[in-house]
Amino acid sequence: MFGAIAPIYAKVDHSLVKGYQKAIDILQKEIELSNQSVLDIGTGTGAWAMKFIQSNAAKVQGIDLSPKMLKISKEKHPQIIFSIGNAEDLKEIPDKSFDIVTASFVIHSVKTDRRIKILSEMKRISKKHVVIHDFLGKTPIFIRFLEFMEQSDYKNFKKNFCDELNSFFPNTKRIESDYGSGLYIAEK
Repeated sequence: MFGAIAPIYAKVDHSLVKGYQKAIDILQKEIELSNQSVLDIGTGTGAWAMKFIQSNAAKVQGIDLSPKMLKISKEKHPQIIFSIGNAEDLKEIPDKSFDIVTASFVIHSVKTDRRIKILSEMKRISKKHVVIHDFLGKTPIFIRFLEFMEQSDYKNFKKNFCDELNSFFPNTKRIESDYGSGLYIAEK
């Protein structure tokens, strides 16, 4: 689906950037971002990954399933390494390869069993932190409509994700941002 909507997504990408900046500002108060290595899973057009570059991360890599999304991300952000990858199976990436492993508005879209696989991979690849930027709090009606059309699992995500995350990490924190989004910060 994201391959089909990649050109449209790239045009509205700028509207997400404001929310991303607010989330990054919050995140910087919680964990150090400068000089860190970051892997962005489900990077899409690379806007979330770019916020880590702008926060002085030492190395940022983005992974996505959609070649069309990656084509756009490579054009928009040539300073970031982008590659094809499935978040549920990242065996080509060694254990503890990145200081921070992150995903923005990715995990809510898949069912629980797939979320568990993704979290398992994120934990394996991360040296210390896993950061999820996703739904938290009240979801605006327009977004609920989009999630219905996408047939995502966002309702179950909102209901169960804290427990799912806590099953992998001893230290977790959730912080609301804006427009029904927020950060889930997990530490190994």
